[in-house]
Amino acid sequence: MVQPLDFLYPSSFFITTMSIVSFLSVSFFGVLEILGIHLQYSKLWNANSRRIKVSSTAGMLLLYAPACLFGFASFWIFPENDFRSLLVASALTIHFFKRVLEILFVHKYSGGMVLDSGILISLSYTLSTATMIYIQHLVQGSMEPSIDLKYPGILLFLVGIYGNFYHHLLLSRLRRKDEKGYKIPRGGLFHLVICPHYLFEIIGFIGVSFISQTLYASSFTLGTTVYLIGRSYATRKWYLSKFENFPREVKALVPYIF
Repeated sequence: MVQPLDFLYPSSFFITTMSIVSFLSVSFFGVLEILGIHLQYSKLWNANSRRIKVSSTAGMLLLYAPACLFGFASFWIFPENDFRSLLVASALTIHFFKRVLEILFVHKYSGGMVLDSGILISLSYTLSTATMIYIQHLVQGSMEPSIDLKYPGILLFLVGIYGNFYHHLLLSRLRRKDEKGYKIPRGGLFHLVICPHYLFEIIGFIGVSFISQTLYASSFTLGTTVYLIGRSYATRKWYLSKFENFPREVKALVPYIF
């Protein structure tokens, strides 16, 4: 019989603790999204909030640039990484670098972001990236999992990164240069779910957790999945409230299911 530990590196008190904290803290915000308490960015931000606001471009760079910079710095901080550790650091760096490039050259923003929400998300991404890379460094030299998931993980990561980018590109093409309003997305998987970019982001993080095969990476991926479930649920609810002709058969995240 296959046991869970066959898929994972041996854990420790530090890794287990950080894994529990990561899962609970990230998934908590997914539950809040379902309850209608949103992190203040994108279409779910409150323009009338009295809290400090920044432009969407500045806010999104705040979200992703620090984690991206740490990803690049990790190759200098941990120069003697083994192949698996190198893959984990590379995947995370590529993920966040892609997001920075999309912010600068793909997305067309119309709203803003409440600064404290941006700081909170930025800290989450940066700390989780740093912790994932550090834990991968810690388990170097340990007995490797008996079932190697590196290569399926690489495939899932590439599928996720491509699918996420493709649907972000479709979203950016909904608006002309000077348009500010929202439209119902078309193309790709948008005829099945309103947040296919979230679905592919989850697939990408599953790929990272397969490459990593540590408890922390799996816990962070699970927490991120819960958060994106909540965010996609709130996004679909927003579209239903804004567009009378929004097709109700379009689900939030998973085609035909949710």
